[in-house]
Amino acid sequence: MIGKTNDSFITEGIDQYNNRLKHYLSIKWVTIPELKEKKNLTPEQVKEKEANHLIASIPKNSFIILLDERGKELRSLEFADFIQRHMNSGVKELVFIIGGAYGISDQLNHLTSHKLALSQMTFTHQFIRLILIEQIYRSMTILRNEPYHNE
Repeated sequence: MIGKTNDSFITEGIDQYNNRLKHYLSIKWVTIPELKEKKNLTPEQVKEKEANHLIASIPKNSFIILLDERGKELRSLEFADFIQRHMNSGVKELVFIIGGAYGISDQLNHLTSHKLALSQMTFTHQFIRLILIEQIYRSMTILRNEPYHNE
């Protein structure tokens, strides 16, 4: 993801779900610092520079999932199944990419294995972090038949 999370309520929520997820799997958050010279660059240049930093941080042989409002929407049960299928397939790491305020470059877009939309609505790139981690946690409870998810 690009840039640190500035809002304390988002950080607190992410921390809460990180602690809950420790019982199921390990999550590593990689934050690429926001570009310092951003105001002197076009949106395309910003996306390219951010992509270069993101690509350098992606482990080899990862299954890369781009969070994109134009991606495929999944219900929570389908998302849990999606995660389970990839865990069973031998994929070493699932990498979720949350782009910056301008989105992502075509270069990074071509490296992704899957595009996922968490909603048709638009959220800030900071707020989507909390939504994503909650859905990962929900998926783990679904896969273990725990009562967190009611359906």
